Amino acid sequence: MYDFAIVGAGIAGASLAAGLAPHARVLVLEAEDRAGYHSTGRSAAFWTESYGGPLVQPLTTASFGFLEQHGLLADRGGLTLARASEAGDLEEFARTFAALGVRVDRLDRGELEARLPGLRPEWTCGAYEPDCRDIDVAGLHQLYLAQAHRGGAELWLRAELARAERHSEGWQLVLADGRTAQAGVLIDAAGAWADPVAQRAGVAPLGIAPYRRTVVQLRMGTPVPADLPLVMGFDGSFYFKPESGKLWLSPHDEVPCPPCDAAPEELDVATAIDRFEHVIDWPIAALEHKWAGLRSFAPDRLPVYGFDPAAPRFFWFAGQGGFGIQTAPAAADLALRLLLGELAGAIDPVPYAPARLR
Repeated sequence: MYDFAIVGAGIAGASLAAGLAPHARVLVLEAEDRAGYHSTGRSAAFWTESYGGPLVQPLTTASFGFLEQHGLLADRGGLTLARASEAGDLEEFARTFAALGVRVDRLDRGELEARLPGLRPEWTCGAYEPDCRDIDVAGLHQLYLAQAHRGGAELWLRAELARAERHSEGWQLVLADGRTAQAGVLIDAAGAWADPVAQRAGVAPLGIAPYRRTVVQLRMGTPVPADLPLVMGFDGSFYFKPESGKLWLSPHDEVPCPPCDAAPEELDVATAIDRFEHVIDWPIAALEHKWAGLRSFAPDRLPVYGFDPAAPRFFWFAGQGGFGIQTAPAAADLALRLLLGELAGAIDPVPYAPARLR
């Protein structure tokens, strides 16, 4: 009998297990043969306060201290490029986040050229976020798993939840291989599988949908500056960043996809390279690697944290899109407070409550 059973051992499940373990008996169920196999293990994560929008920003900002304290951040900087037709919207973007306390500097064409030699003429203005950082994703995930283990949490691998049945004291859990367990509270941290897991527990889905995101690694024909910032398109059509002398590039795609072991499609790879070549004239020597992961969003694109209003012992911790890594410390702290019945602290839980989607 466990107090909490968490479905999923990616960054969501691991972070929450780390927080809960000192307070309760915790079981983590992971369907794969290793934790973090899907989205967490395929992330090109960065910490950027504007990423995800104004309602995600408080979670991102509140996570900085933990990430910095544990040595998981490296200086990067974030540069958003825009065309002349987007200048007004870019100005509004900068004003919005500056009002929230985010450092955003406006750049003109000359300043862009100084940072990105070879930039195509259509990119006339930009916004620079000097506080953007790279995140050591593997280091963060392993830190949480280690903390959970030290706190006494159990991690079961190859433990796919087949069904969960409610009873007066919580849940009877039945795994695909026939193993069983009981838990007072069932926590859905299953990422792309969040809705299917809810349905296996007899809980109505929330419409959390997975989308495929493609990333390629390029070897360039010219040296990639080590201090190159994360470069993003204001229209959301690309981002790229340096990585160990190579370039990681994504077309920032969001292709609807069923929950699965995602693989890159050739069309998306070609789209990524084509978009890159319309941004900058750097020669590409070789495509060295390509991969894909799933990002899962609720219909309003905000994360979902809290007890289901129709199933009081079922807790949602899902829908974290592409910002699950950079918000992990604050999200786990918020969920921990809700699970333990404490005050929610500085971050208001209402925007993320499941009830908004019912």
